Amino acid sequence: MKPKALVLLGLVLTLVLSAACAPKATPTPTSPPTIAPTKAPTEMPTEAPTKVPRKLTIWADELRAPVMEEVSKAFTAKYGVDVAVEMVPFGDMRDRLKVAGPAGEGPDIIMGPHDWLGELVSSGLLAPIDLGAKKELFLSAALQAFTYEGKLYGMPQMTENVALFYNPKLVAEAPKTLDELEKVAGQLESEGKVKYGFLIHAGDAYHFFPIMTAFGGYVFGRDAQGNYNPQDVGIDSPGSIAAAEWLDMMVKRGHLSKDVDWEVMHTMFQDGKAAMIISGPWALPRIKESGISYAVSKIPAGPAGEARPFIGVRGFMVSAFSKDLLLAQTFLTEFVATEEIMQRIFELDPGASAFLPVRERIKDPDTAAFAEAGENGLAMPAIPEMSTVWSAWGDAVTLIYQQRLSPDEAFKKAAEQIRTAIKGG
Repeated sequence: MKPKALVLLGLVLTLVLSAACAPKATPTPTSPPTIAPTKAPTEMPTEAPTKVPRKLTIWADELRAPVMEEVSKAFTAKYGVDVAVEMVPFGDMRDRLKVAGPAGEGPDIIMGPHDWLGELVSSGLLAPIDLGAKKELFLSAALQAFTYEGKLYGMPQMTENVALFYNPKLVAEAPKTLDELEKVAGQLESEGKVKYGFLIHAGDAYHFFPIMTAFGGYVFGRDAQGNYNPQDVGIDSPGSIAAAEWLDMMVKRGHLSKDVDWEVMHTMFQDGKAAMIISGPWALPRIKESGISYAVSKIPAGPAGEARPFIGVRGFMVSAFSKDLLLAQTFLTEFVATEEIMQRIFELDPGASAFLPVRERIKDPDTAAFAEAGENGLAMPAIPEMSTVWSAWGDAVTLIYQQRLSPDEAFKKAAEQIRTAIKGG
């Protein structure tokens, strides 16, 4: 066994033995947890401290804090290590970490979305995670989402993405292709059954993105290591412009309207005035409450193949200022990344699990449909340059809805604005 591996094993054994002496701890198991990584990250301590901290602190938002409080009880009961779960408002977590981390008063682990990576890694606030062989148990796209500059900085827990909602009383079967979708929408409109056969709310680039990919379009290309490359802007690529032309056609034929925003789109679907929309799992509560008949499906494919929506991934990240990096990462890789705990997290916080053994057993039809729709999705870029994209790209989509610029002009103008902003940045 390598010297470093002996040191890591010694640290874990020290932790377990000290736990056995604690007056209120339950008996320590004879088989202590062993860290999954075959090679420890460079930030990990190379020598065991004389006194091992016996506490982990986790920051989570108001929705996930109760979940982690519940599942962490099993870790404390088994290993005698206290886990303090602190509720930190979602919008405050990053700013508080910037102050509390370097001051030694921050958490060991935070729960949040992958698109925080660009800011947190560049600020030196996160330590990389090595999942070792357990990487195979996670959705590939989710791992890609938490990968920044070639290193993994998070352990995925849940994925989110948009899909197609349709009314089965109006549309017997979800369209398989965009051509079929346009045909069904036109027929429903001409027969007066609905005002709109299909809707995407006006000016929204995020919901339009999967249609772009169905035509072969993209936002950023990737380098040889698979990282998003801000020097390869694809807003004006042939596929993106082809998708913009499809959007223009849908507006010209009256299928889409500049007057339909997010709220109007959902209201029309809930009132039976729209047959199909693109939205995410966040819309499920209001759609269910409306009582409208609905089903969820993959977004129809296009000339270039499957539609690939952006995937947002939530998960666990380890603070670079953790007082015990080894303990924090062992908690994630040996305790959380197990079928029992991931299943329990899923039960307490339903969503499309990024942990494949749980994801493959999802029974709820809506959650399963969203998982299927995002199976081949693309991680939303977490690189800082993405902030320059949304405004210009969204404006281009809006200009097409308003019929103020041709698809070619709108998307080429947006791409040039993005390139100029990136160079200036």
